[in-house]
Amino acid sequence: MSAHAIADAKAKMEKAMEFLHNEFRKLQTGRASAGLVEGVKVESFGTLMPIKGLATITIPESNQIAIQPWNRDQITAIEKAIMAANIGLTPSSDGVVIRLNIPPLTEERRKALVKVVHQAAEEARISIRSARHDTLNMLKAMEKNKEISEDDLAHQEKELQATVDEYNKKVEEAAKHKEQDVMKV
Repeated sequence: MSAHAIADAKAKMEKAMEFLHNEFRKLQTGRASAGLVEGVKVESFGTLMPIKGLATITIPESNQIAIQPWNRDQITAIEKAIMAANIGLTPSSDGVVIRLNIPPLTEERRKALVKVVHQAAEEARISIRSARHDTLNMLKAMEKNKEISEDDLAHQEKELQATVDEYNKKVEEAAKHKEQDVMKV
């Protein structure tokens, strides 16, 4: 039963890592990446859909994203959605393909992006701490209800802390890697 609690905590920590990687994918680093736009929601036939569900997204050049809608009637809706998403890119269309040119980053913008990287990493660490806190409470309640022994509790706490340390290290490595990526000219 207590091993199940650790597995649940790991699952929550893994979700925190997924969140972090998704946040990092959205950051504009001066190079084109489909991650900048693929999740932007577009009004399509009365429902909101991500761009990746309506078009092919390609990177023809290192500083350009090309979006080719499967239905040409969607071009204006996709352009409006990109503008509304406020990602700092202005779409231009030739009636078939929407192009987004990625401007080079200024030093000031790079430093601002590093702050965003650190904020996202801190949010991931908070999620990890929250998962640890919830799991510790669950384990202590199990010990109080005599479902596990004091020794089991101590062992599980050590295992949980090792897992927390492992995920905090992953967050640090991911943030460090992304920071280097952002600062690379």
